[in-house]
Amino acid sequence: MISPSDRFLFENLFVLELANNHWGDIARGIKIIRDFATVARVNMVRTAIKLQFRDVDSFIHPSFKGDTQFRYIKKTESTRLSMDEFKCLIDEIVRCNCIPMATPFDEFSVELCHTFGLPIIKVASSDISTWPLLEGIAKIRKPVIISTGGAGDKEIDDCVRFFENRSIPLAINHCVSLYPSEDNELELNQIDYLRERYPTHVIGFSTHEKTDWQNSMLISYAKGARTWERHIDIDYNGLEVSPYCSLPYQIDQWFKAHRKALEMCGGSNSARRIIGKNERLYLDALVRGVYARRDLKEGYVFSSDKFDDDFYLAVPLHKGQLSCREVINGEILVKSINANEALNLDHVDGPYAENETLRQIIMNRGLDI
Repeated sequence: MISPSDRFLFENLFVLELANNHWGDIARGIKIIRDFATVARVNMVRTAIKLQFRDVDSFIHPSFKGDTQFRYIKKTESTRLSMDEFKCLIDEIVRCNCIPMATPFDEFSVELCHTFGLPIIKVASSDISTWPLLEGIAKIRKPVIISTGGAGDKEIDDCVRFFENRSIPLAINHCVSLYPSEDNELELNQIDYLRERYPTHVIGFSTHEKTDWQNSMLISYAKGARTWERHIDIDYNGLEVSPYCSLPYQIDQWFKAHRKALEMCGGSNSARRIIGKNERLYLDALVRGVYARRDLKEGYVFSSDKFDDDFYLAVPLHKGQLSCREVINGEILVKSINANEALNLDHVDGPYAENETLRQIIMNRGLDI
């Protein structure tokens, strides 16, 4: 039987793998975090945003440093971040009400997880039998999620037993290590296999598919997966998006497919009930909208520190108006607003205005005045 603490830690946890898609650019990394945190907030799902840690100085053999023939080495070097830069990203993840996570790929990076106080650590499929790394992770005694990838039964058994013997909370992800994966390569029946073989652990699904953000969620949930992971990226400044990465609107589809799976599978006596559409519409009518407290000019930068000085919350909420639910820290006014005027989508740049799915949610919410 899965322990209540493991259920609380891992069930209905969505891990969004940012990896190295910041490309060594903090501004890009922050935009990825904000865009996906916005999608998570709108869908009201418990979300972790995961980084990857590598000690570049020791991770790459000296004779291969600067080598441009190996894509893995080239990307590792070109996306290098300092401790302070990683802290900046982690602080932003926390500020956006997401859970900071990381996959450490070497022993020094495990210590980095400890330094940053990350609440959950991920073990990549390639490291399920890397015992020096696992020993280091066990020493800091944080909950762990492992991906099984191409590992055999003994490798998975040994890893699971290793963390069980140390009483470290563990979730086990089914994963196919093909980037990207085709639909016929997903092997979703392995979720059944892992649930039967490891009945005291939460089983998840880490996926790299490129064609679908709905069906595999419905199937994996019905089979008993209760934590999920996908790689994320943004189409921004002309950088290529890998086909196994999901864009914000695709993660929105993924989250909504999870809600559909919950609706179709019915209620549970061990989880919060699904809130119906009519009830949500009723509650939306009670949500306060954002109004300007004084005249503000185009170019004004929103800050949580001065929000109460410049804005106030009141009913009614109008269609297209931002509400008290939306985080607008760091966004910019693209046109001036007068005192007591409703703050609408058209006033602000950022993910709510850029993402059509999110835009329609706000445009269809509130009073038509």
